[in-house]
Amino acid sequence: MGSLSNQDSATTHFQSLMEEVDGPLKSEYEIVHQGYPRETLVRFLKARDWNVARAHKMLIDSLKWRTQNDIKSILTRPIVPADLYRAVRDTQLVGLSGFTRLGRPVIAIGVGLSTYDKASVNYYVQSHIQMNEYRDRVVLPYATKKYGRYIGTCVKILDMTGLKLSALNQIKLLTTISTIDDLNYPEKTETYYIVNPPRIFSACWKVVNPLLQERTRRKIQVLHGCPTDELLKIMDYSSLPHFCRGESSPSSYDSDNVTSSDDCFSLDHNFHQQLYNYIKQQALLVDSPVVKQGSVHVTFPQPEPQEASIAQTIESEFHRLGDSKGGIMGMISSGLKVNGSWKSLF
Repeated sequence: MGSLSNQDSATTHFQSLMEEVDGPLKSEYEIVHQGYPRETLVRFLKARDWNVARAHKMLIDSLKWRTQNDIKSILTRPIVPADLYRAVRDTQLVGLSGFTRLGRPVIAIGVGLSTYDKASVNYYVQSHIQMNEYRDRVVLPYATKKYGRYIGTCVKILDMTGLKLSALNQIKLLTTISTIDDLNYPEKTETYYIVNPPRIFSACWKVVNPLLQERTRRKIQVLHGCPTDELLKIMDYSSLPHFCRGESSPSSYDSDNVTSSDDCFSLDHNFHQQLYNYIKQQALLVDSPVVKQGSVHVTFPQPEPQEASIAQTIESEFHRLGDSKGGIMGMISSGLKVNGSWKSLF
């Protein structure tokens, strides 16, 4: 649906359908749109190529998923004890480093160095959803108010340092996380910047790129060499993730050159301190015992056929690369390991 008039008509039709929603779904819908229902409907329409019936089904299914899994209360469920949450943060490298000059949050992701090996799958999924909800309920409304205009998307910078070949034991978890995003948080990223890509990424990119939808391809920029100059076109130096600062662009998240307060992946970083304290405070407000341990169990949605096909293609390509180097076990014994999948990128 190319013309603006057709898109406006589709959005108006979609809006009239959503006016019929009531009960728990209406409550969840209000949490999702945060006072901007029309902009929210446009996101779901984009995700379904402006097909109103498909976008409507997608949003209703998402609201049902939220209701069934009590997503509205997930920001009252801190991961405790703090040592466990620190272990999650040390192995699921995600953080907010600042804002672009247009006010979009800058979210950094350490794709290559995330290991997801210090907690159960449920804790990593819980943490991911909590960051999504904090972004949508706190960070984006803050940016909207500060910059005086609606801001509903972010910029993501994906650090590929450390991305290596392995037995692909993280693809299932990362596919789960990405499927949750695809079906419940669509079109939340304005641009993906991929930095420090190793050779293995280039090999996979050749087979993944043609399989991506055109709207996704348009969002992705692969930056070779030092990415600082390119990123400084859209943000100030203070908003750059720690792995993009300086001419040498140090990338290892635990580099001696980076303190924990500068490392946006660290629990000691200001963003993660604010997020964790916010969740603990919300828990107290609803009389939820902070000391109660145990992860939130969320129903994992099934990936859509195209998403599953891309994941399978990536897995086959990794195995092919392993075979060409003397077998996958030979690659692992050489110290080559992959701690992510295509799903953590897109």
